[in-house]
Amino acid sequence: MTPPEPGPGGLLDTLDRNSSWGGVTAVVAGFGVSGYAAADSLQHQGAQVVAVDESDTAELREKATVLRTLGVDVRLGPGSTDVLPDDVDMVIASPGWAPTAPLIAAALERGLPVWSEVELAWRLRADDAPPWLVVTGTNGKTTTVRMLESILRAEGLIAHAVGNVGRPVLDAVMDPEPADVLAVELSSYQLHWTHSMAPQASAVLNVAPDHLDWHGGLDAYTADKGRAYLRTEVACVYNADDPVTERLVEEAEVVEGCRAIGFTLGVPGLSMLGVVDGVLADRAFVKDRISNAAEIGNVEDLGVDPAPHLVANALAAAALARAHGVSPRAVRDGLRSFTPEPHRIALVSVLDDVRYVDDSKATNPHAALASLRGIEAVPDGGPSSRSDDDTSPRAVWIAGGLAKGATFDELVSEIGPRLRAAVLIGADRAVIAAALARHAPDVPVVEVETGDTDLMDRVVEVAASLAQPGDTVLLAPGCASMDQFANYAARGDDFAAAVARRRTTS
Repeated sequence: MTPPEPGPGGLLDTLDRNSSWGGVTAVVAGFGVSGYAAADSLQHQGAQVVAVDESDTAELREKATVLRTLGVDVRLGPGSTDVLPDDVDMVIASPGWAPTAPLIAAALERGLPVWSEVELAWRLRADDAPPWLVVTGTNGKTTTVRMLESILRAEGLIAHAVGNVGRPVLDAVMDPEPADVLAVELSSYQLHWTHSMAPQASAVLNVAPDHLDWHGGLDAYTADKGRAYLRTEVACVYNADDPVTERLVEEAEVVEGCRAIGFTLGVPGLSMLGVVDGVLADRAFVKDRISNAAEIGNVEDLGVDPAPHLVANALAAAALARAHGVSPRAVRDGLRSFTPEPHRIALVSVLDDVRYVDDSKATNPHAALASLRGIEAVPDGGPSSRSDDDTSPRAVWIAGGLAKGATFDELVSEIGPRLRAAVLIGADRAVIAAALARHAPDVPVVEVETGDTDLMDRVVEVAASLAQPGDTVLLAPGCASMDQFANYAARGDDFAAAVARRRTTS
């Protein structure tokens, strides 16, 4: 199927890396990592740039000083983003800037193009630019893109993980020492404002409710995730165990000849990757795939007893790498050398035969559910069948924060039998408490007030008092962190530090 033409941009659609952008005035909304990269790149191309941000930190002021010497108009502090300047040709929206933000809404009302930093990066690629292997999904993006980077490097390629993983795509695109291939992690925010990208291969790992307040509903959120597949050239990788991702592939307008490639934790069907007796098997990128499969690694290459979602991430990364032409050996070697990122189901300590695990990166119910599934279920039924002397391993679940419009009924219905207790924090802890009351009423619930100055010390103290030998105290909040912490990493660090203090005093 012929892919759709890029979104409206008028004369801007003719501009690229080799063009002079003189006469173009661009507003960069947000002066964080990607916003700085966009402002810097646009001024380098000759555009007039106005960068705005409500924050006014020392770090932003330092960056502003650099760009101001180059002629960029940087406006920081409260009120700087309230009004869209006159005589503007385009707006670059940093991740998180919703269509309802006043400055963005004004741009849309004027009919101005609104691009992400990713869209700008795509248009500023060199003539011999490396292909993009794109990863999105509600959960597992960073792990998958890091696995993909490791696999590509095991093949001897110069590969970089960029995008939502930390390094702006623009930095890689404008790097004077280009890569052979880019592993690009994209959020739904970034995809919403990306119009012309055409990946070599793309993957949507899963879709579950998240950021619904930003997108306005699940359908809109799902549609933005599906934008990753548009104009894909070689392979659209989908999760065979998540029907939504398969439907998004079926609906996507792609380059003629592009293949749909599934991954599954079960035995792979035709044109799929999966698992057979602990072997990672490829029935998609082999000759005579009707009757043959290639061994591309083993589950044990991912560590001792890896979580199911980690295996799924590995299969998705392998599919993208194989679409680029990587060998089975490189897949195996890349997975063996992969090291997980911090705050992703990381064992912090074992105290009094209780495991303390940090999965602060679980910022939505879908991710928290994946963590909780790793806790052994009660053998004989649900919470109502438990007795006080039951010693089956369970989780003391630490949850709460900003729910972003998500609900927890489905999660609690499934994992109620896995819970010893729940310790709730944050602005939306009542949402989780209500779900527990409805679906797991026998699970003890303790709410720790947001005003506690020693929040995590108190949380760990309460969790330890509720846990029994063999249990796991699991920080898998299912919520964003910004109501109480700078980010999910700070939340995880505070948890680990509180556990360490308890270890030294016990």
